[in-house]
Amino acid sequence: MTKTATPLTARLGLSHPIIQAPMAGTTTPALAAAVSNAGALGSLGVAAMHADAAREAIKQTRTLTQGAFNINLFCHKPAQADARRERAWIDYLAPSFAEFGAQPPAQLREIYASFMVDDDMLHMLLDERPAVVSFHFGLPDAKRIAALHAAGCYLMATATSLDEARRIEAAGIDAIVAQGIEAGGHRGIFDPDGPDEQLGTLALTRLLSTRLSLPVIAAGGIMDGAGIAAALTLGAQAAQLGTAFVSCPESNADAAYRQALLVQDDAHVTVMTRSISGRPARGFANRLTALGAAPECPVLPDYPVVYDAGKALHAAAKARGSADFAAQWAGQGFRLSRGLPAADLVRTLRAEIDA
Repeated sequence: MTKTATPLTARLGLSHPIIQAPMAGTTTPALAAAVSNAGALGSLGVAAMHADAAREAIKQTRTLTQGAFNINLFCHKPAQADARRERAWIDYLAPSFAEFGAQPPAQLREIYASFMVDDDMLHMLLDERPAVVSFHFGLPDAKRIAALHAAGCYLMATATSLDEARRIEAAGIDAIVAQGIEAGGHRGIFDPDGPDEQLGTLALTRLLSTRLSLPVIAAGGIMDGAGIAAALTLGAQAAQLGTAFVSCPESNADAAYRQALLVQDDAHVTVMTRSISGRPARGFANRLTALGAAPECPVLPDYPVVYDAGKALHAAAKARGSADFAAQWAGQGFRLSRGLPAADLVRTLRAEIDA
């Protein structure tokens, strides 16, 4: 075993203590496979997919790698329809749609299901038996956890606090992803309307690694080998990097997204916002995040109903050459993005850890 080998990496057959975060919308079979082939753990974010599409993504990944990879699911409380709030949000965004000669949706939908109630996704996973399954926004029920364990899946779940981590441990999950406030994409907090201590990655990693017996995976703001080494020193058994892999050519990021990551422009800053999807998420500030922060912004509908409007507005703007309303998730360390092919990035990170 190398000097950075851990029980977690040994259990998953990894050469490197590196996990590519499953940022939904940017992960692809090619990206996950390239990371796994390089000795780290690739990931697919399938939370926005139906079961058949997720199955196809798993099959495509398996044609590209024999290594382990992770399938990530969202375990949020299902949305509650609220016609008044939904109408107010549609009306609030209507002038922005009009700028691009478009009409907002007549009504908003819950555009994808929580794994907590998605039996088709569960049955697909039990058929496909991926090596690793991870949960975000909470935990599925005990029966689903037991069924996935019985299928041989190694289970991970995101925690943003000690309380959430203890709940993960009590549920029998195998490892905890300690997500600091620096992380790009959706914050994994169980209750987005509850208290949030907004712990940073290093503080949370150290806290969980000293208080709990489960392996801890540090996540949030980590972009290079020095950041991984710091997390390992504080007790993590691996580090999960999301933003670092978004600029890889194998990701699904479009040209505007890549440019925002790679061009050092002081105008690009990240903010935590609910206005894109309905839950707190960190990404580049843009006109949609500004609308969500305005004093006149109405009370938002539930997640992911808000996302239905945001996606439609982005599509209308993009058709006219504008990325002003895009969901471009990015962590606080985005200025360290490199745009390398995924395998080259894994090798570079490994060399930096060793150095």
